Amino acid sequence: MLVLATIVAPSAATAHEAGHYCKVPSGPECPVGEDAFVQSGEASWYGPGFHGRPTASGVRFDQDALTAAHRSLPLGTVVRVTNLDTGRSVQVEINDRGPFIEGRIIDVSRRAAEVLGMKEQGIAPVQVELARDPAPDIEVAEQPAVEDRLAP
Repeated sequence: MLVLATIVAPSAATAHEAGHYCKVPSGPECPVGEDAFVQSGEASWYGPGFHGRPTASGVRFDQDALTAAHRSLPLGTVVRVTNLDTGRSVQVEINDRGPFIEGRIIDVSRRAAEVLGMKEQGIAPVQVELARDPAPDIEVAEQPAVEDRLAP
């Protein structure tokens, strides 16, 4: 008896809802829309112990710059990181590799952690996506926390 089975791959929306990659870009210049990237998970930050050390991209790590480490995105890619607890977001440039702790999807610089409102906690649930219109010089693009918007 011959049994045929059809394997249906999950759609991009289903994969995104599950917190996985929709599609990984082939390089920093790939067109957003065709090669979209969205990933949800836990972020952490790094700073003082690495300040001034070389990154995977060859530049020295600056904890006061808006940069991040990611395991697979091409170096030089600009992404928007949104803290899912506070609603704050920031654009960062991927210039390093990491994080190296299981379950984490991105390590942001100390400055990016401050903007995201996660410096004190050390970790936060985030969404990472390709920046559709990267800000010149990676300027901060943030939203106030929910409690800040609701304050009288």
